[in-house]
Amino acid sequence: MSTRLEQLQKMLEREPNDTFLLYGLAMEHKKSGAAATALQLLEKVVQLDPGHGYAFFQRGQILESGGDIPGACQAYKDGIVAAEKSGDAHARSELAGALSMLES
Repeated sequence: MSTRLEQLQKMLEREPNDTFLLYGLAMEHKKSGAAATALQLLEKVVQLDPGHGYAFFQRGQILESGGDIPGACQAYKDGIVAAEKSGDAHARSELAGALSMLES
């Protein structure tokens, strides 16, 4: 386990619902190829913070890279809705771009 992964795990023991830490841990798992764990963590992020557009984006990226195109499209669509609700135009734009690439 990487040092960064260990540090994030340790911090999460103190703050288990910290979306910043959960997102960071998900990204570390994504980098290490542990897609299923990353997806579980990203799901927890969006449960705790439904407006976290980048968690939806990363879910879409992981699903897309694993060949689940319908799942990726749904993640991007859900993220667009979440980004619109939270007023995050930048995340919305990135999600729409990713969705557009899959639907073309």
